[in-house]
Amino acid sequence: MSGHSKWSTIKRKKGAIDSKRSNIFSRIIKEITVAVKESGSDPDGNPRLRLAIQNAKGANMPKENVQRAISKAEKEPANLNEVTFEGYGPNGVAFFIECLTDNNKRTVSNIRNIFTKKGGTLGTNGSLSFIFDRKGIIAIAKAQIKDIEEFELEIIDAGAEDIENLDDVVIVTTAMEDFGKVRKKLEEMNIEAENAELKRIPNETKKLEIEQAKKILAMVDLFEDDDDVQNVFHNVEITDELMDALE
Repeated sequence: MSGHSKWSTIKRKKGAIDSKRSNIFSRIIKEITVAVKESGSDPDGNPRLRLAIQNAKGANMPKENVQRAISKAEKEPANLNEVTFEGYGPNGVAFFIECLTDNNKRTVSNIRNIFTKKGGTLGTNGSLSFIFDRKGIIAIAKAQIKDIEEFELEIIDAGAEDIENLDDVVIVTTAMEDFGKVRKKLEEMNIEAENAELKRIPNETKKLEIEQAKKILAMVDLFEDDDDVQNVFHNVEITDELMDALE
């Protein structure tokens, strides 16, 4: 099982979707705001907004919250900028962090402080991009799929690179350039994903001792608790032993 899927499973097991619901809603609202700012408020003509609305549904965000975010973005478009950070944590673990911010100085300061306090180093942009490949990751509740074998054949034809069949969810991985085609195929199949995102997947992972790995995941939590952070990616190998230790 690959690292990105295991981390998704860990978050589900830990109840992070419930405990950090306000953080998740805040990130979705920011994504809606940027999407409206870029291409307008009509999801039919705005793929980024359509994806943000889909992810809002997957996170059980109330429809009125979504509409309120779209209306607010139309009237008062926020000055949000997309910025990324790359650096190393303890034990040479690579981090790639995506942010949406209205104050770049604040965000740089906050991210640098976390790296410094936890024994890491903030690097220059582009210094670690070779470690991560950008992939489409789509999570689908298994209850939405009537025939798993037929589903796999159709979704592979549409451009899926990998399909992981977990307990209650199916994880589909695509190349970045095929992400839109696979999402369109799912729409044609009347399958609504729980979550669909472009993620940065490590092309090689680091296996750490349990306590070392737990410190890295605690560092991930610190980054994710920052209001400006949208996504945090790392290259720690999420082993079965680590999953058991987190339960």
